[in-house]
Amino acid sequence: MTDNKLHRFHSDVSGIRVPANFTFPFHYVPHELCKIAASEVMDYALAQELWHDELLTGKMLGVLVVKDHDDALGYLSAYSGNLAHSGNNHYFVPHVYNLLEPEGIFRKGEAQITKLNHKIEQLEKSPERQQLKSLLDQAVSEQEIAEHDMRKAMEIAKTRRDKRRSEGDLSSQEEAEMVKESQFMKAELRRLKKSHSTKIEQLTNSLNELKAKINALKAKRKDMSEKLQLQLFKLFVVSNARGERSNVASIFYKSLRRLPPGGTGDCCAPKLLQYAYCNGYKPVCMAEFWVGRSPIGEVRHHGHFYPACHSKCQPLLQFMLQGLDVEDNPLSTTAGGKIEIIHEDNWIIVIDKPAGMLTVPGKEPGTASALELVKQTTMPPRNVLEVHRLDQATSGVVVFAKTKEAQSNLRLQFEQRTVSKTYIALLDGIPAKREGVISLPLRPDFDDRPRQVVDFVNGKQAITRYETMEQHHKRALVKFTPLTGRTHQLRVHASHRQGLNCPIVGDMLYGTAATRLHLHAQSITFTHPVTGEKLTFTSSHNVAQEWQKG
Repeated sequence: MTDNKLHRFHSDVSGIRVPANFTFPFHYVPHELCKIAASEVMDYALAQELWHDELLTGKMLGVLVVKDHDDALGYLSAYSGNLAHSGNNHYFVPHVYNLLEPEGIFRKGEAQITKLNHKIEQLEKSPERQQLKSLLDQAVSEQEIAEHDMRKAMEIAKTRRDKRRSEGDLSSQEEAEMVKESQFMKAELRRLKKSHSTKIEQLTNSLNELKAKINALKAKRKDMSEKLQLQLFKLFVVSNARGERSNVASIFYKSLRRLPPGGTGDCCAPKLLQYAYCNGYKPVCMAEFWVGRSPIGEVRHHGHFYPACHSKCQPLLQFMLQGLDVEDNPLSTTAGGKIEIIHEDNWIIVIDKPAGMLTVPGKEPGTASALELVKQTTMPPRNVLEVHRLDQATSGVVVFAKTKEAQSNLRLQFEQRTVSKTYIALLDGIPAKREGVISLPLRPDFDDRPRQVVDFVNGKQAITRYETMEQHHKRALVKFTPLTGRTHQLRVHASHRQGLNCPIVGDMLYGTAATRLHLHAQSITFTHPVTGEKLTFTSSHNVAQEWQKG
């Protein structure tokens, strides 16, 4: 029986070598077979009138190249989430579990939660609640006015009494009457406060009773939602290449001791692998790519390839890839190249770090870092302390401290933004303006770290000055001067459509993968922590020349 989900290549791929190992999904350069498959899927999908407009609003698609039972090559395709309000159609592989099944527990549970939502909304917008809030506001206002008037009257009376006392010849009877007046007015203020407070308390209690009912319904809704989510994730059963099966809830609990985030299992990669395993296909290589417009805050470019997300897919794929020969994580291997010491004295060390090397030790054991290598090269061996970092993929100038005092001083300079840095980047495209300033606030993408997103409400200020140095073959060599120091600031400002809309060449997170990220920390200027001298250190590597040759 023909499987209409397994597509044959339209192009001749007979001369393309099949990869020895399966794709490491969180950091990869797409294989040529995946590029061809992705191109064919994109052409087909965008030609379908039913999906065309929805796809152009932005959607992640994926391809999995497989070998069938006869060892012949083909590919499967998938989309993230739903398409045309459906989790299944004739061209793409189905969901691991179809949440949209009319009689499924999701639909039934969703209906119950919707009823609760209506009850909560009715109580929150009820005439009784609105009237109580209005009466409470009025009572508080009346109390404030009454107290203000009473205190004003007391102040006038006191002024009058003080004046009379200053005139002298005050009889004992007159003094007693003045004391009596003062005591009466203070007592009257207390009675007034008590009267208004009682009314306010009654209204507040009535409002709190309503609030308690609303909170109880919200707590019930949360409990129902969590139970429904747990039930659903137990229905999301996935396999691996060993033939083992497990549900998504168990996988996350074993790995992270928590429930999966919403939407887990609906991304392209798990759908593709699950379908391949269920149908006896052998996975060869995989890639995910974006079609359509970029979301407002994120950086996604039409036709560019992207790694699998971490929050939803990492624990899941770690299970599903077991039994396959997977490529090594390139971020956990030691980078080639040597560290060059630009400057060293008794307090600081300035180095030139190669691309692909961590600045400081990471989570992966056995991975070399610039800091550790510098410790080994100082003679005699000295303590070397972190001051700032470059991304692992970024090359260039890094400063370390040799004493805690120097470290504190230099870190303070970074915090106060008195350190100046310049970067050289090769961009995939030509900026619309030759020079300018980019101001786009950033925050972490909590569902897919370490990615950053633009967020004008909750993001932290991020400002970059740029200047185009050269243009060549639809690429631009640009000098960046960051005025703030946010994570991935230059990478997002280069890639985002409200920035330069030109990703840095080789930026796997925000652009397209290449042999390396073409971003280099060219120079740094700061005040020496002990001598007070203004210093500038510049990388000796002419990256512009190197990149043009490449």
